[in-house]
Amino acid sequence: MKTYDAIIVGGGIIGGAIAFELARRNVGVLLLDNQSPGQEASWAAAGMLAPPPDSADAIPLVPLGRASLEIYPEFIEAVEEISGEKTGYRPHGAMEVFFGNDADRKLSTLIAVHHGLGLTAEVLRIDEAFELEPHLSRDLGAAALLRSEASVDNRALTRAVLRAAEASGAEIRPGCPVKGVLQAAKRCSGVIAAGERFEGKNTVIAAGCFSARIEGVSQYAPVRPVRGQMVALNSERVEIGHVLRSEHGYIVPRGGGMCVAGSTLEQVGFEKRVTPDGLGKILAAAVEIAPGLAGASITESWSGLRPDTPDHLPILGPTDVEGLLIATGHFRNGILLTPITARLIADWITGQRTIVSWDRFSPMRFVESSRASA
Repeated sequence: MKTYDAIIVGGGIIGGAIAFELARRNVGVLLLDNQSPGQEASWAAAGMLAPPPDSADAIPLVPLGRASLEIYPEFIEAVEEISGEKTGYRPHGAMEVFFGNDADRKLSTLIAVHHGLGLTAEVLRIDEAFELEPHLSRDLGAAALLRSEASVDNRALTRAVLRAAEASGAEIRPGCPVKGVLQAAKRCSGVIAAGERFEGKNTVIAAGCFSARIEGVSQYAPVRPVRGQMVALNSERVEIGHVLRSEHGYIVPRGGGMCVAGSTLEQVGFEKRVTPDGLGKILAAAVEIAPGLAGASITESWSGLRPDTPDHLPILGPTDVEGLLIATGHFRNGILLTPITARLIADWITGQRTIVSWDRFSPMRFVESSRASA
């Protein structure tokens, strides 16, 4: 039986990027997915590359997000060169927009928070905002420019990452659902998948919100799904250049009059329906930001299941079972955190010093919390 240096469970963008990073380092990699890889949260995302926290819970994530954003250009360059595919990477920045009587106060708060976290943000005059984005609502009260942010076509990037991983030597097996990990005496030696044993020196669980369903993993990865609905729009009149965000929603441009708008946060288990209520809220937010989109065509609507954790932070790194690592729970930041996650996991497996601390995101925090409360 063949033994791999690393087995990656989960073929989304996180698992694919880890496989790519390891394969580039001449590590023998097997990637397993229960369906065609890249069809879950990676496919359903918007592709924003934004390190600012969207809640107080996400503040500890900012340094990791900044580190990932910094290495994104070289990550994109490597993926596109090896895969031969474009990823829709757009390093054009983002704009946060505010409406209502308290717009100036909200703008001041945003600027203070960004600067306090070491993130760039600058106040835009209203005329400057309209010059950059002519289709913004004339009810705009205040705006900030976030120059360092970017976006990517997440579906194109996921395809390219998987192709680059395979081209670099990773073995990818679709339609191979993993039942559980092989474990004895605090040592993981691989997985049971599709009725077969796959043996590996290291096993990385990167199966998103499905990770907790794998036998032997739930105590390290207590992830749960959070549904997010999305809409794709096409307009012949409205062309947007920057990612546009308000407190109610966001618009991510794709070029050529195309954009995606989102999103909802719904605790509905593993249900992936698209609802009139969800789409209505998304479309109302998009039209509030750019009224011209009221006449756009809806070309697609969908939903995805984000992998959330009890503290809303990702789960990264080794467990107390030798050879078992976790890389999941990225919640709303999976696309942003892809390059840094891949590098951190690959550094740990190959014995290299990691470039940032990941202690705050260790899977052992849940095990220790459970022991303390027992």
